[in-house]
Amino acid sequence: MTLRIYNTLTRHKEDFIPLEAGIVKMYVCGVTVYNYCHLGHARAYVVWDMIRRYLATKYQVKYVQNITDIDDKILKKAQENNTTMQAIAEQYIAAYDEDMAKLNIAQADDYPRATETIPEIIELIQQLIDRDYAYASGGDVYYAVQKFPSYGKLSGRKLEDMQAGASGRVDEQEEQKRYPFDFALWKSAKPNEPFWSSPWGNGRPGWHIECSAMVRSRLGETIDIHAGGIDLQFPHHENEIAQSEAAYAKPLAKYWMHNGFVNIDGEKMSKSLNNFTTIRDLVSHFEPMAIRLFILQAQYRQPIDFTEEAINAATKGWETIRDGMLFAEDFGAKLGWENIEIPARKDVGEAIACFEEAMDDDFNTSVAMSHVFELAKKLRSERNSLSHAGKTAASSEVLFQDWQALIYMTSILGFVADISDRQVKQEIISDVEIESLIQQRIEAKKTKKYQEADRIRVELKTLGITLIDQKDGTTRWIRE
Repeated sequence: MTLRIYNTLTRHKEDFIPLEAGIVKMYVCGVTVYNYCHLGHARAYVVWDMIRRYLATKYQVKYVQNITDIDDKILKKAQENNTTMQAIAEQYIAAYDEDMAKLNIAQADDYPRATETIPEIIELIQQLIDRDYAYASGGDVYYAVQKFPSYGKLSGRKLEDMQAGASGRVDEQEEQKRYPFDFALWKSAKPNEPFWSSPWGNGRPGWHIECSAMVRSRLGETIDIHAGGIDLQFPHHENEIAQSEAAYAKPLAKYWMHNGFVNIDGEKMSKSLNNFTTIRDLVSHFEPMAIRLFILQAQYRQPIDFTEEAINAATKGWETIRDGMLFAEDFGAKLGWENIEIPARKDVGEAIACFEEAMDDDFNTSVAMSHVFELAKKLRSERNSLSHAGKTAASSEVLFQDWQALIYMTSILGFVADISDRQVKQEIISDVEIESLIQQRIEAKKTKKYQEADRIRVELKTLGITLIDQKDGTTRWIRE
């Protein structure tokens, strides 16, 4: 089956055909480094990591993700902390790296920074001025949106329907603009702010121009895939198209891809609602791979709703997948697998073919995960048979092929399992702590706080503790 991708620009699924045979150039909009990453960031970068991994089974992929390290929000944070913009940026770049590593998100091939791309930004702005798509005014430079006839083609918006300041990054005072929806390419320096010299005076770049310059400097004038969250479709990506295509008279990207929103208990994630859940908060309570599973259970373009029930279910699901992945480490020697020749992919092709068919349909991980679970559940059943009866229903060769297929699928989805995780967790919780959590669960049930009771059960299960429940309550527990 040919890989098909939903192209936001055309609003259709299209056959994926790289511009250059065998090579994919992919650019993903990165973080603005002024705070810790939240669940929305986790969703985006887990998704693009998964897509990159799958593309890498077919093509050579060059994956670039920028870092916005000059921005009003970074400057505000620096002022609040009585430090420099650079210090704030470095602090949160390091935090970003830590958070992504916990979720097993592979590093990009390149992380260009806006502050390291100033010469290219200035050059691009000058090209737009020379082509009459931009104008200088009072030390600022603006893009003239009315000069670009196809402005709005990505988002489907019309100029007359647009609202100024939709990105939340437009300065309150922009009296120098000729047209209300023109946006800043260069901002004149303000007191006590970092600046760079330019033909229009000291200042710093606008947000949108940074990505246009970084795409060209790292990947060229036209790339295969430009990706990001759906919230970036307008105005950021719309403005990138206007800038790059006006300057180079070429399409900026062949395929535009956007991941859906994350909702928390049915409400869109928003700082105004105070429902931003940081990645570090999440991984302190839940397995990182359970978070990754929660994200990948939905097709990437669909919104997902983060609830306690949903993350608990993902935690339970991850336990099944983890046990399947660790089957060889737990039972391989007993089954004599060290003497079995590893079969070629075509020899275990049925399960993998179903998995790849789902992935080829616009990376439909919702369906792909069902094939992962099918194999993991089968291996878990055989695990139980080996543990209790000392034998399996299936042959050793068939089990090996099932395990190999599972490892292939989970590697593409970015899951990692380490047997030491289970052992360490069993060591760090004492019998007294276990009994205390069980008592909290009993009290939660008495007060009909069933979600809290389920959460405690899942937490203990994650720590390698299985509760034995009878009609009279929890009678005993065992360590896995």
